Amino acid sequence: MAYSGRYKVKNPKKYRGDITNIVYRSLWERSVFGWCDTNPEVKYWASEETVIPYFYDVDKKYHRYFVDVKITYSNNKTVLVEIKPEVQTSPPTGQKRTKKYISESYTYIKNVNKWEAAKNYAKDRGWEFEIWTEKTLQEMKLLSKPVPGKLKPMRALKPFRKKRKK
Repeated sequence: MAYSGRYKVKNPKKYRGDITNIVYRSLWERSVFGWCDTNPEVKYWASEETVIPYFYDVDKKYHRYFVDVKITYSNNKTVLVEIKPEVQTSPPTGQKRTKKYISESYTYIKNVNKWEAAKNYAKDRGWEFEIWTEKTLQEMKLLSKPVPGKLKPMRALKPFRKKRKK
């Protein structure tokens, strides 16, 4: 199963944007797209059609933030949604001065800058901004909860074969 790909809309009248170019970048996004597409409470939805300028504190430049999903419900409430792993929604932990810690710090700063811009953008329009993590998706029944101490069975790997030179 591919972790990214193109989403094929089932209800084209609900989608606001380029219906031929809906790209999911994770299985979580694909699940949310399917939920939006088939949920009768969702009036309209779009993926990466809302672009918000934000200032990145690290390089001191403006960039563009493509919001994962914009949802308008049947009660006309509009929500901008970012889909992120829970771990990326809080500052990094661990040993400082490592490449991993520094990289995670930059990612976190960038996310905070994006989300602050998205909150202001949404507020100016009478909308809301939400971050959906794996916990949110589990509560929505879009993602199954892992059973503690139980791992999913792994597929057997095929043996590696060198290609023969012709």
